[in-house]
Amino acid sequence: MAEELLINVNPFETRVALVTHGLLQEIHVARAEGYSVTGNIYLGKVERIVPGMQAAFVNIGLHRPGFLHARDIDSPRVMLAEDSSEREITKPDIRDLLHDGQTILVQVEKDPISTKGARLSTQLALASKYLVLMPNETHVGISQRIEAEEERDRLRTLLSAVQSGRDAVAGVIARTAAENATEPQLANDFSLLERIWARVLERSQESDGKVPRIVYEELPLHSRMVRELVGAETETIFIDEEKTYQRIRRYVDEFIPSYAERLHFYDGRRPLFERHGVEDEVLRALDTKVALRSGGSLVIEQTEAMISIDVNTGGFLGGHNLEETVYRVNLEAAAAIPRQLRLRNLGGIIVIDFIDMEDPEHQRLVLRALEKAVEADPARTRIEGFSALGLVQMSRKRTRESLAQIMCAPCPSCQGNGLVRTAESTCVDVLRALAQDFQARCRQKSVEGDYLIRATESVVDRLLDEDAEHLTELSQMMDREVRIQMEPSYQEGQFDIVLVQNVSR
Repeated sequence: MAEELLINVNPFETRVALVTHGLLQEIHVARAEGYSVTGNIYLGKVERIVPGMQAAFVNIGLHRPGFLHARDIDSPRVMLAEDSSEREITKPDIRDLLHDGQTILVQVEKDPISTKGARLSTQLALASKYLVLMPNETHVGISQRIEAEEERDRLRTLLSAVQSGRDAVAGVIARTAAENATEPQLANDFSLLERIWARVLERSQESDGKVPRIVYEELPLHSRMVRELVGAETETIFIDEEKTYQRIRRYVDEFIPSYAERLHFYDGRRPLFERHGVEDEVLRALDTKVALRSGGSLVIEQTEAMISIDVNTGGFLGGHNLEETVYRVNLEAAAAIPRQLRLRNLGGIIVIDFIDMEDPEHQRLVLRALEKAVEADPARTRIEGFSALGLVQMSRKRTRESLAQIMCAPCPSCQGNGLVRTAESTCVDVLRALAQDFQARCRQKSVEGDYLIRATESVVDRLLDEDAEHLTELSQMMDREVRIQMEPSYQEGQFDIVLVQNVSR
């Protein structure tokens, strides 16, 4: 699979794009406020214990405290045995593990998203190109994506040997990129991670350091993406900024020299992203509707609770019959959905509403196509079969904000709801509020002056046209003159009613 990694750097933004066969697969954006804090390790302070949630809020120096659940805290398991046939393994109560004001070493597992703070863990892990070091563990693990049993056994043997030759024992996991890696490559990575961990311990134990503080920061975006995304299929890495190119060149020469010849400095006349069509792809990724080649479409909606994807036939009229037409559209949608999730960085619970199919074999093939397309996504995913309602539920691990959350903000007119009140509804609100205000003032015997209505152009036009009769009747009933004033700065649905003195008297 031909891949290209494109790195665009300027003083105010860094962007990294992964392109496969001319199609954008992933886009990562880091601006002045930074890219992601996932992977960073902090010396934090416990601010509040919440026994009902079995969790704690930990101040790590970000805008909001991080969330630390009891199951993400390294602690001894307690074995409860009621009889010889049943045994239950539990963890201690959160109040037995932490206390308010305690200083604790935590790692960010998930970035702060929307109103939620960062998700934290004390189960620390440091990643390199080939390995993940777990200082508080002892076991050797192999990535599930490495399927060949012989290769898994080879890596386990090599890592066990590397691990046993060290003074301090630490757990280690071979990443997917470690497939076919040599013993020196694995040993070098292990030594690098050991040095990093020693530095983390040193910084965390500094007596003159403030709390909270960061003790380990992940690589900058460009180097991190070279580490995470570059693989055997990557043919070229383009960087369009000289200093960044030299920095990545040093990183590649030291840690992954086999990729050095794939690294290129781009100084073409056309901007790097424009030349590869990335800019247009990013704009399309912000749209809720995705056109399929067959003429069908996907409608992708992101909500607080989940992601919903609706598959439509659209203008596709192919196939010999309806079942065949539906099957072909669903098959294309199943192949396209994982790419859209990866590109938009959508995660959590995802519900896909495929077009109803009567043939169970068609359902099986569509589900298989979805599973096959998901294999290219490095994020952890899980797919359930078709439900009784014909829906497919899946989950995708999310560690940072989605593309839309990074690049967009809620609409000020609708506050992110996607809907605004019609001029008719707003006029009814105006008339109702006017009558209610007059009645309230009559009860208080404080009605003096006339009324002024301030509203948007569409509401003013309707009050002077379709609703003019209702406004006149209300004005006569109140024996008060009602003036109308247009406010260009008001949002749709916004209005004010003001009682002014002697508007016309």
